[in-house]
Amino acid sequence: MTSSISPSDERSRIQETLRESEARYQRQYEASRRAEQWAMNLLDFVPYPMVVFGLDGRVNYVNPAFTEMFGWTLDELAGNRIPYVPPDVVQESGKSIELLLNGKSFRRFETRRLTKDGRVLDVAVRAAVFSEGEEDDDAELVILRDLTREKRSARKKDVLLRISTALPAYPELEDLLDYISDEIRHIMNAEVALVILLDEEKNEFSYVGAAHENTNTQKRIKEFRFPADRSVAGKVIRTGEPIIVFDVSKEPDFYPGVDEKIGYSTSNMIEVPLRGRDRIIGVLCARNKREGVFDQADVELLTMIAGTVALFIENAGVSEQLREAYREVTSLNKAKEKVINHLSHELKTPVSVLIASLNIMEKKMMAIPEEGWKSNMERIRRNLNRILDMQYQVEDIMQDRPRKIHGLLSLLLDECTDELEALAADEMGEEPVTGRIRKRIEEIFGPKESVVSEIDPAGYLRERIEELRAHSTHREVEIVSHLEEGALLIRIPPDVLQKVVDGLIRNAIENTPDEGKIVLSVKEKGKGVEVVVHDFGVGITEENRKRIFEGFFVARDTAAYSSKRPFDFNAGGKGVDLLRMKIFSERHNFKINMTSFRCKFIMEETDSCPGRITQCPFCNTEEVCYRSGGTFFTLFFPLFRKTGVPM
Repeated sequence: MTSSISPSDERSRIQETLRESEARYQRQYEASRRAEQWAMNLLDFVPYPMVVFGLDGRVNYVNPAFTEMFGWTLDELAGNRIPYVPPDVVQESGKSIELLLNGKSFRRFETRRLTKDGRVLDVAVRAAVFSEGEEDDDAELVILRDLTREKRSARKKDVLLRISTALPAYPELEDLLDYISDEIRHIMNAEVALVILLDEEKNEFSYVGAAHENTNTQKRIKEFRFPADRSVAGKVIRTGEPIIVFDVSKEPDFYPGVDEKIGYSTSNMIEVPLRGRDRIIGVLCARNKREGVFDQADVELLTMIAGTVALFIENAGVSEQLREAYREVTSLNKAKEKVINHLSHELKTPVSVLIASLNIMEKKMMAIPEEGWKSNMERIRRNLNRILDMQYQVEDIMQDRPRKIHGLLSLLLDECTDELEALAADEMGEEPVTGRIRKRIEEIFGPKESVVSEIDPAGYLRERIEELRAHSTHREVEIVSHLEEGALLIRIPPDVLQKVVDGLIRNAIENTPDEGKIVLSVKEKGKGVEVVVHDFGVGITEENRKRIFEGFFVARDTAAYSSKRPFDFNAGGKGVDLLRMKIFSERHNFKINMTSFRCKFIMEETDSCPGRITQCPFCNTEEVCYRSGGTFFTLFFPLFRKTGVPM
């Protein structure tokens, strides 16, 4: 039986089917919309930054965590590319994205990304491509995690470990601070890093440690000093707080003289204090960050390094003081040996002469009855032999033979002068001899009441040169003078000036080999007159330069010492001339200074010069000899015009 369906029934059924299909689609759409909203809410809730890119690299979505970390909002980025890839990792990131898209699989890698405000973050990236069926609908999901603090913490540990373990390899403080500066430069990714120390006496800073990729610039940096009250470093010292300067052109405390002098341009900088035990001793500084800007994390890292560096600096200062004290004690010990040897020599010669003269006198007195003079003569001889025995004991001591030296030194240094005078007076009964001895002592060490005169130094020096030439005719030493004429006067006793000038010229001649030369000059300098005696002689060793004005101290080795005629090359003296000049300078208000350069061919004290340039196997020409060594003695007198009014 065939059923028939009317057209109206058919339409009704179709309409019903359409309504059911529409209702089902609506339910699916609502479910899909709710799922999408739920997914979006879930993405917003995820604590890690997330980005959804189209395959063209443009942003479809970023979650709030991304905005919080990097600074850009979805409204700013939607449909655009994110400008957060540093220039030096663009190629690396491009390869990672290419591998991801070709494989359409999950990928993880570590890299760096920029924030909106210019900071550079270390991040871990997880990325995957997902599809909704059609290739055009493919998208890239990227999840990022900030590793910056973690990485910096690891770098902190590494750099502190390297600095700590590097200490034994850098015994000199400057080398150590250069190494530390280089570590700071790399970890801060800066153009230059500096260890700046404060000189409290001069109120200025110096770059004790420096690191720059250009070695010439680094050298110029370390040679420069700048005032402590005109710099950012000075502000750090005053406040005790770290400072970040994002733009030095807007920082009133920035001192541009540093850049001008050294030849580089500072745009930004960070400085933290170096805290010692009881004060701030300087600052650590990094300048011109290559990527991004300095931030609080950099302050924390640099502050941590500063604590270690300050400890090293203070310990190094103590160590240097100990080393200097040791060098000083060693130098004093050598000086003591020189004094003892020198006194020994100076005692032996006159005592030997006295004994010889006594023998002559005794022979002449044989015609006189012995009871009138024999006992006195024996006492004199006995006491002279005692002094001679002491001289031999000193020689034994200096040859490391075991002797007690305390009593001997006390006797030699404190009593010999008086004992010699007493011997002459009591035993010989010759008052004129006593007077001559006392007069000589007074000439060298006694107070003087000299009359001050106004003297033309150029004319006076010209006269003394001619006089001293006459006494040194047996020497072939050229004396060149540059005497500035004018209305220049100095005020000083003439006898004092003569002793100083004659002593310096004689010293110059005695230290200059034959065929050499001496240059003497007088000129006005500032508010005074400068007299310079420059010899092109053997010079003085560095150690001896420290004690040259201390008296009873000769600048050559005692073994090479010999008393010759005045003006002879290497003629020995008593070691008191320069001490006397120093005392004169303090008493009569002038200054005396010395600069010396030891001949590079005879650097040691025990080395000797043959005494004639053409006989020297090293510097056998005047040109070579004049460049090899020499000594400058400089006298500076307050200036008077001819009216007598001081300048």
